[in-house]
Amino acid sequence: MSPTKKKEGFSAEEKAAMRARAKELKEAAEGEDAVQAALAKMTPADRALGKRIHAIVKKNAPDLTPKTWYGMPAYADRNGKVVVFFRDAAKFKERYAMLGFQDNAGLDDGSMWPVAYALKELTKADEAKVAKLVERAVS
Repeated sequence: MSPTKKKEGFSAEEKAAMRARAKELKEAAEGEDAVQAALAKMTPADRALGKRIHAIVKKNAPDLTPKTWYGMPAYADRNGKVVVFFRDAAKFKERYAMLGFQDNAGLDDGSMWPVAYALKELTKADEAKVAKLVERAVS
């Protein structure tokens, strides 16, 4: 390797997410308390979005179990597999937060469909869209 080439690897944020996941597995961090703790660590803007997403998921998919996943609020099916998660913008120094769905979410639509949504804010119309996506994801 040339002395001028920078060694590529995981960023500090990615390493922190991996450490958070290892800690979750070790402590079996699950439940409302884990999600509330994750939300408390977020910036005020991200926390506000995260709390609204949390409320929408709880209302529209009450059978999902809240937990943390790589330090993010997430919601798992009865098999413990994450269906939907919220990633705050500050986690990886991005300009937007993200609502994401895993492959077990029932969002299939033809041969191509979105599984992640960028969030800057949530209007009432946006909240209605998120509610429908969450309902569809668990159907």
